[in-house]
Amino acid sequence: MGAGEMTGASAGNPERALALSYAPRGTAAAIEALFALDDALAQLLRTTREPALGQLRLAWWREALAELDSEPAPAEPVLQALEREVLPRGVQGAALLPIVHGWEVLVEEETLGRDALLRFGAGRGQLFVAAGMAIGAAPDDPLASAGQGWALIDLARHLRAPGEAAEARDLAAPLLEEAVSRRWSRNGRALGALAHLARLDLRLPEGEEPPVGAPHRVGRLLWHRLTGS
Repeated sequence: MGAGEMTGASAGNPERALALSYAPRGTAAAIEALFALDDALAQLLRTTREPALGQLRLAWWREALAELDSEPAPAEPVLQALEREVLPRGVQGAALLPIVHGWEVLVEEETLGRDALLRFGAGRGQLFVAAGMAIGAAPDDPLASAGQGWALIDLARHLRAPGEAAEARDLAAPLLEEAVSRRWSRNGRALGALAHLARLDLRLPEGEEPPVGAPHRVGRLLWHRLTGS
């Protein structure tokens, strides 16, 4: 798949901002730094037309993240925020490499079949695992399934090929069902709220834009914040 075949990402979404505001006090900067990394990788793909160049740019991110465990961060705002806010919470730079590998699937593959989509979801979905560690989520919070389902639904909304979008939605469905059927810990509810949003997006007809900020969506987030369900 060429990088140009994915349109906009979810950065700047007020629903996402509301969900992430559920993070425990003192952890907002950490979770924002992690999602800023994901946003930066999405932006990289949107602005890279040549797969070879995209792979080179992603390789730079892989090396830079790995080096956070042994070297000071370079003068790059996302990396500096990770060093300042995330690493002190026990998340190593090496633990973030799967996120890059997930995005790299979109550069490596001309078409996104089942295997490629699963690799994308498993890699990018590690964002939730890292974020869960940074904000003190409980060990039994379904972070991996929530992250994978969220990643696939976000991708499906921006794919131009209908068949690929449908496959991504099909793969996301059981992951999100698992994630939203569990009661989340208080510390993990920022990420659980994103899983609920992705589940609401999945219920929409394919190609229909989510009604961001609709009362039933905001109400669902508030109920999750109060109950964990």
